[in-house]
Amino acid sequence: MNILLTGGAGYIGSHTAVVLSQAGHEVVLLDNFCNSNPSVLEHLQKILGKTLPCIEADVRDTDVVEKVLREYKIDAVIHFAGLKAVGESVANPVLYYANNVQGSISLLQAMKKIGIKTLVFSSSATVYGEPQYLPYDESHPTNPMNPYGQSKLHVEEILCDLAKSDSDWKIASLRYFNPVGAHESGLIGEDPNGIPNNLMPYVVKVAFGELPHLNIFGDDYETRDGTGERDYIHVMDLAKGHMAALDYLGSNFGFQAVNLGTGKPTSVLEMVSCFEKIGGQEIKKITSERRAGDLPIYFATAKKAADILGWRANRTLDQMYTSALLWQKNQISSKDDGLLRD
Repeated sequence: MNILLTGGAGYIGSHTAVVLSQAGHEVVLLDNFCNSNPSVLEHLQKILGKTLPCIEADVRDTDVVEKVLREYKIDAVIHFAGLKAVGESVANPVLYYANNVQGSISLLQAMKKIGIKTLVFSSSATVYGEPQYLPYDESHPTNPMNPYGQSKLHVEEILCDLAKSDSDWKIASLRYFNPVGAHESGLIGEDPNGIPNNLMPYVVKVAFGELPHLNIFGDDYETRDGTGERDYIHVMDLAKGHMAALDYLGSNFGFQAVNLGTGKPTSVLEMVSCFEKIGGQEIKKITSERRAGDLPIYFATAKKAADILGWRANRTLDQMYTSALLWQKNQISSKDDGLLRD
């Protein structure tokens, strides 16, 4: 199958490219590199032993997207392209709606014009908002708490309407929880611009002296140890979830929203303790007041993914941190050698 990955040079896109390519699919990347680095293409070549075609373009350029779909005879699309920082979305909501919603509409227009009707959408568990019950399942009411989550929900609504309007569409919207870790080679991983928004890359940067300490925002929640609990999933498990969704869409029409998570919440202190065991060093941490909008517990049930996709998350927290550490070590080595970072 010929598969286009929009935002394919990004964190999740690049790992999915590896999984799909190694499974025998022909993968094409389209990325504007606003949240990624072209050096990832070299790293993918080292992992795969071949070069993946990559078109530098914005998914909002409908004409370019249409040209790529035609030229590479694309059969299906996985749509990763979009902005993803919650705080930035609150400060600049128009930017998020322009990129995430307008970009998705542009892609759909190009796909519809050519007649490509198989799509996997990179959504988010932020569409649920504050939990009315836990764990979240796909029937949980959606009520996003920020423009980022709202932009993802808007796209889901468009996709659902599209599938209702034309029974030939095959669409899966994958609602991620907290992707972490890196490819076992240590050649690709998460390298956010500036200070990380996510816990694991933040802890790793503290360990390597790039950040002075970890801020723990609140230790008085009604949780096992007072700190917030989240559902962390290894990025390679997540990547395999996309391939499972594509396999499912091969013989199933309509729109499906599916959680991708482990179903097991892990607290901040448990995450830190795991790293200290894996990394062999203590992480300096400071406890601060709770952040506005943070939830005590946030995790999924992944039963639907198991039932209809045949997918389960298999990698452990130890594997998440081991891969993240190797990735960070390689990043530091690359910097010391004067090479580009991913």
